[in-house]
Amino acid sequence: MISRRSLLAAPAAGAVLAACTRKSAGGAAKPGVVNFSVLSTDTTQTMAQYWKPILADMRAQTGLDIQPFYSNNYTLLVEAMRFKKTDAGWFSNDSGLNAVERADGEVFARTVGVGGVDGYTSVLIVNAKSPITLQDVLRCDHKLTFGIGDVLSTSGTLAPMTYLFAPKGIDPKTCFKQVRSANHGANLVAVANGQIDVATNNSTSMMLNKANGRHEADEVKVIWRSPMLPEDPIIWRKDLDPAVKEKLRQFFLTYGQGDGADAVRARGYLAKVNVGGFKPADDSHLLPVREMEATRTWLEAKEGKDPAAIARAKANLDAITSERVALEARTRAPAAAQ
Repeated sequence: MISRRSLLAAPAAGAVLAACTRKSAGGAAKPGVVNFSVLSTDTTQTMAQYWKPILADMRAQTGLDIQPFYSNNYTLLVEAMRFKKTDAGWFSNDSGLNAVERADGEVFARTVGVGGVDGYTSVLIVNAKSPITLQDVLRCDHKLTFGIGDVLSTSGTLAPMTYLFAPKGIDPKTCFKQVRSANHGANLVAVANGQIDVATNNSTSMMLNKANGRHEADEVKVIWRSPMLPEDPIIWRKDLDPAVKEKLRQFFLTYGQGDGADAVRARGYLAKVNVGGFKPADDSHLLPVREMEATRTWLEAKEGKDPAAIARAKANLDAITSERVALEARTRAPAAAQ
């Protein structure tokens, strides 16, 4: 099994310190400066292009000096917040959970899909002309090449491991002829161009590919789809200045809202990153991801055949499941829509 915990420590903290641009001593932000991280699910150049007008509006509406930090390395984004090189950012759910657990982060908002859709799915894709089926993938005969996501990608790694591979006792590292890790955009292009046989991706990334005039999503087909996953969280550091927090909160919860020309323009910018807007949220938004993590830990413990480890993992999973069930009963909405 792929162990997220063992891979999490791979990028050294020193690389984070070198990569981030904040110059002030001791990690303290300059007054009025907010370093905002953006997860690059496509190329950094593409994401910077799409986010540039959104960040410009953020500067104008908050009066803060918003400095972007782009990376397609999920762990790097977590470490940047942990070492106070970033103050807030857009995370995936799994990397967001790590930011909350390891970097003193806190969820304050979440994205909403274009058209108001709440949630998205992880998928396995093959070339549209390929005869490969899900049964072929699960045969594990070492004949196929496989593209997986970053280790902290919810849809690129966590969901397919939790819902597809782990329950069947499959380790991608020993199942396929070759396994390579890349972001959604790179995996989509690789499958469309016949460079790899099968890869993980998600419904949002494929919609974004089409919305931005690309063609790769039309050249692949989906052979597996996960249950609905929650939208992405927006996270800030808990120790951020309360006045700065309020300015960021007001920006996200009002951006693109209304019928005026500015709102229409803002929605156009957001559509480029396949976001329809933002809703308020808190750390309970990450409950489904915590449950997925706990499920995977339990399955790994069962493989290890240690009764004590199995019991601990199952107790943790049951506690998180109970918490999710209680939340859904209280809000009368699926956890993925919180």
